[in-house]
Amino acid sequence: MKPQFAILCFSLFGLFVFAGGQETPPPTQPAEPVLGLDSGSAAPAFTLSDQFGHQQSNETLKGSKGTVLLFFRSADW
Repeated sequence: MKPQFAILCFSLFGLFVFAGGQETPPPTQPAEPVLGLDSGSAAPAFTLSDQFGHQQSNETLKGSKGTVLLFFRSADW
């Protein structure tokens, strides 16, 4: 009976030793990168080729009421 009691005591002691104060700190989450521009801010100057191979810039696309740009990446790239 005494060896079983001793094993039980050592097991419980070990459980408390390993569990006490060994809390894992919360994982640090990296800051999310800032994507895009704030609403209402001016876009930086750019020049890109359109689907027909013509060079387009923010100046050539500017309309009288503003410009909306949509960049679409096809799934077959």
